[in-house]
Amino acid sequence: MHVDCYLTLNSPWTYLGSARIEAICAAHGATIRPWPVDFGLIFAESGGVPLPRRSAQRRAYRMQELARWRDQLGVPLILEPPHFPFAEPAIAQAVIALRETQGDAPALALAHRILRAVWAEGENPADPATFARLAADTGQDGPALLALGAEPRWAAMREADSRAALARGVFGAPSYVIGEEIFWGQDRLDFVQRRLAQG
Repeated sequence: MHVDCYLTLNSPWTYLGSARIEAICAAHGATIRPWPVDFGLIFAESGGVPLPRRSAQRRAYRMQELARWRDQLGVPLILEPPHFPFAEPAIAQAVIALRETQGDAPALALAHRILRAVWAEGENPADPATFARLAADTGQDGPALLALGAEPRWAAMREADSRAALARGVFGAPSYVIGEEIFWGQDRLDFVQRRLAQG
């Protein structure tokens, strides 16, 4: 069994689901592949609205929901982290480069470490020194990975991945995809678990 996880490294919702999707997949013997796609491109094609352009009511409700889920899950979460949103493309490309050269598990570990750094620790993964430390936490050489991620092929792959996500029906983050079924949002992880339990 396999789960494709479409995510943005700036997403608090992806962060809130990160430990749980790993645990669910481990419990059911499922593999998981991270896809750090460009939701700017995806929103433009699917009718999504970037956070700064949402109404005041929607932004206020988002903050209430983040606080509710933080308390419900008992995980650390900074509601307004100082480096949100951070400059994501170069970091996403490094995660893609890692995925394509070393595999899904190392890339997932790095993606989840980056999310935790932003939302639980208030750090800026786009800072090279910070990225180097976060990568080292997952056993990676951060400077070498940044250099690798800067190669144009990974930017091209991220765009191709994003368009493939759109073609697959993905429109929001996180989206967990099992076969033809899409589960949008960390609040759908109970359904992901039930689907994996079916085999």
